[in-house]
Amino acid sequence: MSVLSAPHFHNEAAAIARLEEIVWPQGPHCPRCGGFDRITDVKGGRAGLRRCGPCKREFTVTVGTIFERSHVKLHIWFQAAHLMASSKKGISAHQLHRTLKVTYKTAWFMEHRLREAMREGHFLMGGEGKTVEIDETYVGGLEKNKHRSKRKHLGTGGAGKEAVFSLVERGGKVRSHHVPQVTAKTLRPILQAQVDGKTAVMTDEGLVAKTIGGDYDLHETVNHGAGEYVRGGAHTNTIEGYFSILKRGINGTYHHVSQQHLKRYLAEFDFRYNERMALGVSDEARTTKALRGIVGKRLTYRDSSVPSVTE
Repeated sequence: MSVLSAPHFHNEAAAIARLEEIVWPQGPHCPRCGGFDRITDVKGGRAGLRRCGPCKREFTVTVGTIFERSHVKLHIWFQAAHLMASSKKGISAHQLHRTLKVTYKTAWFMEHRLREAMREGHFLMGGEGKTVEIDETYVGGLEKNKHRSKRKHLGTGGAGKEAVFSLVERGGKVRSHHVPQVTAKTLRPILQAQVDGKTAVMTDEGLVAKTIGGDYDLHETVNHGAGEYVRGGAHTNTIEGYFSILKRGINGTYHHVSQQHLKRYLAEFDFRYNERMALGVSDEARTTKALRGIVGKRLTYRDSSVPSVTE
């Protein structure tokens, strides 16, 4: 039986009940005052409507979440969340709009809301006996494909592109950051805030990576320029593998990612990597974990600005 045959993907009442199980594991509580006492159903009200006895306010499970005041049916939101969580390289807003039969702008906005739900808070990586690889990459089109008046140079490198700095723990999680520039001053605070001091840090021969990696007692580098990719346990193959998924998703699925929204796309790819099958997380479990992140992350259309027609 298909996963998408579950009732909450097709029935609104079942979708509301399923979201309540996810958001309220300890039972209904008021999002206004936080109370659990005297929560009652509103007779004759819409499905899922409840009233808080102490503060007398009415609410549903969507209040205070990315679904609040959405005109899209909740079971459609479940379908969108599953498609995004189960697609390794993402699903474009155009594809979502054709699949779910919603407008393109609606699909685009739904995806950005779900990316906000996927955004994880701060967590520490590494520790004694663990290894973290760090590296940077650049996101953007090739200069030779741009109009002559918009080209910044004709060679390779990061000119005209957006810089992404990532840290990945071998066998663990990844964390990516959209940074204004690749300098030790910019990257060192990120590394210090996220990587335990007893971690073994692996970098390539890049000057900035070597500089900040050298802050750790356990630090090794590999020289890609000299054709060296693995030397014993020293390599950056794990983070290069993550970058390959990120680039294939952006170049092959989304085609264009604006500077304004790059951080949200990074949150999406980080989330799927951190909740991957190799760590024992199924597509259904990944979708559920994404939906647990909807609370307290409202995103209005004005905040997200105008969609790009190339996505």
